[in-house]
Amino acid sequence: MTKFALYVPLMAKPGKEAEVEAFLEQGARMAQDESGTVTWYGLKEGDGFYSVFDTFDDEAGRDAHLNGPIAQALMAKAGELLAEPPKINKITLIAKK
Repeated sequence: MTKFALYVPLMAKPGKEAEVEAFLEQGARMAQDESGTVTWYGLKEGDGFYSVFDTFDDEAGRDAHLNGPIAQALMAKAGELLAEPPKINKITLIAKK
């Protein structure tokens, strides 16, 4: 069972919502090239509030993702697009359907 995951809430700076959404769409395309990333979701939670949720089969896949191009791009754009630095939450899935 895929049990390793990341949840990263993101708050867009006012007026940067469209750019954050475009960044998330680009992230989904980039995730296609990551063999260790099982699923990758860019979410809109509400006005200006977004998040990324992704899953991995093992810690090695999660670590590779955290050290890969998507994470690097997020950190490079964070100051420009986000109202606060992203908080990366490592989570463990305990049940799924």
